[in-house]
Amino acid sequence: GYTRTTIMEMGQPPPVQQDEPAMWVEARQYTGRIVTVTNDKIFDEPVYNYSRVLPFIWEEIKVPVPHGAELARAETILIDAARRHTSQWQPGEEQLRELRLRYGIVSLDDWPRVYVRITDNWLELTVRFLVPDHGVRGVKDAVSRDVLRELAAAGIGIASTTIAIVEAPAIRIASDPQPGAHDSCAPQDA
Repeated sequence: GYTRTTIMEMGQPPPVQQDEPAMWVEARQYTGRIVTVTNDKIFDEPVYNYSRVLPFIWEEIKVPVPHGAELARAETILIDAARRHTSQWQPGEEQLRELRLRYGIVSLDDWPRVYVRITDNWLELTVRFLVPDHGVRGVKDAVSRDVLRELAAAGIGIASTTIAIVEAPAIRIASDPQPGAHDSCAPQDA
């Protein structure tokens, strides 16, 4: 309308899920709430549009693998899974030309793509791919399931935080000679 716009609310992507207002849907899927926004907000706040120029968005899945894992194999698994589930959606030449002219995007030829980041505990592999602006969660689910299955088949585990205990205090175990008494454990004085 002239004074306000009514839309169906969508959940938020993971990086902003803790932002207000609280959302119970952890993806860009409809929550069921109807939101009414006064049209003056377009002058005060950013307006996000996923499909104005291109009906696709970039999405990412991060997978931690252990240091020493076969990196090339893990990267191939991620790219192959993303290609299997996204290859049918390719921007047309007209859309690509518009993106290049308006936003300086040079190339989309190498998508999907894997980026590697070294952390203290694992290698973080991030597969980045293009998906349609609707149905993102289903695509990510399908890609994730394929990745998990293929990593397991290749013997590559999912990494988790590790803790190395460098030194532990000495422990002395003494037994009480009195009948009925319980064993006690007490740390030895340093």
